[in-house]
Amino acid sequence: MKGTLLATLWLTAMAGSALAQQQPQFTHYGLNGMSLNPAYAGIKGQGEANLIGRYQYYNYGTYGDANGSPRTGMLTLSLPILAVSGGVGLSVYYDQAGMAKMTNAALSYSQHIKLGSGKLGIGIQGIYTYLGKGTYIAIDENDINVPQDASDNKFDLGAGVWYESPKFYAGVSLNNLMRSEYSFKSGGTEGTPSQYLAENHAYFTAGYNIDATSSVVVTPMALVKAVLPGNYSSISKFDNLKNYSFEGGVRATIDDKYWIGANYRHEESVSGLLGLGFSKDNNIRVGYAFDFIAFNQDARAFSSHEIMLSYRLPKPGLVTRPAIRTPRYSF
Repeated sequence: MKGTLLATLWLTAMAGSALAQQQPQFTHYGLNGMSLNPAYAGIKGQGEANLIGRYQYYNYGTYGDANGSPRTGMLTLSLPILAVSGGVGLSVYYDQAGMAKMTNAALSYSQHIKLGSGKLGIGIQGIYTYLGKGTYIAIDENDINVPQDASDNKFDLGAGVWYESPKFYAGVSLNNLMRSEYSFKSGGTEGTPSQYLAENHAYFTAGYNIDATSSVVVTPMALVKAVLPGNYSSISKFDNLKNYSFEGGVRATIDDKYWIGANYRHEESVSGLLGLGFSKDNNIRVGYAFDFIAFNQDARAFSSHEIMLSYRLPKPGLVTRPAIRTPRYSF
């Protein structure tokens, strides 16, 4: 590259806890499986809607109009389709870090199979992604590697499996199966456009519900994330430890109404979570997560903040009243 970007500082914020991470991360992962896995769609047997706003690395720094703190808004929907033993889901998010902006929408379908005391979901999803690159500040204005007010959009695919039972859940998913390549025009006068490759992202998550008392449920939870560059036939695709990250935590829920929790994100942060449910059957929930950036602070800010608003629809019931039989009409 001929020129040195002054905006490089803010681009590094996109790395998150995996150096090659391209997608946003959420501390409320234990309460929003639809953001991770298409097989989660409808698996709970009731509709769910979640809205999450995240301000990562708060007050990381600005230069001109660029804000280095990644800011993300996500909406997810999950609905069961009992007639076909399946479910549909929608996930939409907007993510901005510095001059880079991403809008992503994924439509999912999951087929459910009765397995033991729970259900196994097998899901697929179609993904649409729009990437925009603003005007970066470069020493060399003709640097062909620096995007200038450029954008591109692509379609991709994802897949996953999810098991849900009253006590235990676990899921594995993979997205960007086609590894779409994006091209961006630059301010340079020669050369080819700059390239951006959407890497495969893999997720494994699990949790277990422990009845500590008659009113308190304790849920240990974990999430493993991986960015898998290269072809699947490549020996080096899975052996770079820097492409892996994990986090784990525990959440205590009281009367399905209040919760408090803690989480650890590898080589990044420790977090606290608080939440409250209200309305009928506590179907409206509000949660807050605070991340204290305890590691590698030189390249990050002091904290991250996240707010979640959730609505759980009532579980579907019988559409018609059952017949009432009496001895008078039994013959």
